[in-house]
Amino acid sequence: MVAGIETRDEPPREHRQRVLKGASILTSINQSAINCTVRNMHLHGAELRVPLGVYIPAGFLLYVPVDGVAYRSEVRWRHGDRIGVRFSGTEPKPHWHYG
Repeated sequence: MVAGIETRDEPPREHRQRVLKGASILTSINQSAINCTVRNMHLHGAELRVPLGVYIPAGFLLYVPVDGVAYRSEVRWRHGDRIGVRFSGTEPKPHWHYG
């Protein structure tokens, strides 16, 4: 803290817009899909609600049908049935996904 002003080593967090979107976590493991819900989202990431007890890999494609985009995602944190992901780019929906 400098003269009553709080300083940070990291840039401030981006504002996450609250949303409620159905999505699928697409993995290369047997080309599987795990249904999830996007709870909030910003340009560089999102918070997802996922089924408890289901293995979620560290990296995957997050396909959001209403956006028509698959986001390359990396898990940044986990807490219960919620995970935070960072986006590293986008791809078209994989041809093998039915949604």
